[in-house]
Amino acid sequence: MLDVIIIGGGPAGMSAALTLGRTHRTVLLADSGQGRNAPAEAMHNFLTHDGTAPSKMRELGRADLAAYPHVEVREDPVHTLTRHGEGHFEVVFPDGSAASARRLLLATGLRDEMPAVPGCAELWGRSAFHCPYCHGYEVTGKDVAVLGAGGDRVRLALQLSRFTRTMTLLTGGDELDGALREVLAAAGVTVREERVAELAGEGGDLRHAVLGDGDTLPLDAVFVKTSLHQRAEFAHQLGCAVFPDSCVEVNEFHQTSVPGVYAAGDMARRPTVPAPLAAVIAAAAAGTVAGAIIDQDLVSADFRLPNPFAALAAPRA
Repeated sequence: MLDVIIIGGGPAGMSAALTLGRTHRTVLLADSGQGRNAPAEAMHNFLTHDGTAPSKMRELGRADLAAYPHVEVREDPVHTLTRHGEGHFEVVFPDGSAASARRLLLATGLRDEMPAVPGCAELWGRSAFHCPYCHGYEVTGKDVAVLGAGGDRVRLALQLSRFTRTMTLLTGGDELDGALREVLAAAGVTVREERVAELAGEGGDLRHAVLGDGDTLPLDAVFVKTSLHQRAEFAHQLGCAVFPDSCVEVNEFHQTSVPGVYAAGDMARRPTVPAPLAAVIAAAAAGTVAGAIIDQDLVSADFRLPNPFAALAAPRA
């Protein structure tokens, strides 16, 4: 039986595998190859890797893991996952082969569901974005819009207005509170309340937004709010506590509500964090912490020592 199975080979999964490999833990890293940031040309805000393509990051990560003989990377999706009591997890792959481990780390990430605006999906990751820290700098001096009318959309429009050439809040047909409209006007943000009929572009580059009245608004980029869903259903199948936004609940040590099951990356968050952190560097850091805690968990089991993390507040069951 292996020490740890990690499902998901993005920055969180690879970082955890690296940490565990360096402590001679036997690890199987299973990855379906469907990274959330795959549509993007480059990832940003990762020190020493700013501007690196997501595919290159995975390539470099795999090269790092290849140096550790106790870490096996399998580029296959997990077909089924079963928990045979505490301390025994089994995965079966599409070809019928199987593997078992004492601990399980879920790092399968989230899936973005695009707003119901024609053209948005074709622009995703190229000129339609969601994170100001991942892609905000790249829209400096450009014509940009934020789609939506909620308080978080107003806040984002104000944030980006500091360095864009023009900033427009497209409410999509929703009315905006008068007080918020005054704040936006003072910051030079234009508000358009018409329905957004289409985001028109070519080759992934946004050209303009077509509004419900037929008017067109020239744009270089748009920031949208996606609906988040778990990329895989394993956390639900295991009975892990999940927030209404679909994120798996963990404590500060990435422990889920199910003993022996950990979760890291944007698929999981603590109750004190209002939204999942989408940054690649945050996912990598989470994987490093999760890997170290899992190793300490196994040290406690191997040598019958008190688990220093067992008495900590666990997520809701």
